[in-house]
Amino acid sequence: MKQHSVRESWLEDAVRHLEPVFSKAGYAIPPVRVSCGFPASSSPRTTRGQCWPRERSGGGVNEIFISPKLDDPVQLLDTLVHELCHAVDDCFSGHGEDFKGIAMTVGLEGPARRRMLLKS
Repeated sequence: MKQHSVRESWLEDAVRHLEPVFSKAGYAIPPVRVSCGFPASSSPRTTRGQCWPRERSGGGVNEIFISPKLDDPVQLLDTLVHELCHAVDDCFSGHGEDFKGIAMTVGLEGPARRRMLLKS
């Protein structure tokens, strides 16, 4: 198993490993930057992740931030998959039906506005 010295490299590696899951579901993960950080517009106590649309990035890519408070790998992956679904949609539909359709197709379940979890 590959060792990671920083969380960002773990997250980047996870995105690469998730690409086939999204591809099998009919979606391509767009170019993203993934890093740890607190949300800019939500409560850092309750928000686990945040995805910014491409138009707000100087590099023209979706910027995904995962809370540094998360340390459980399953919670990290749930959150990363959730945020990648926003990236696929370029944050257009929020937690609406288009987002929920993407999320359910790649294996998340539960209420979209709270936190959809990977199916067991």
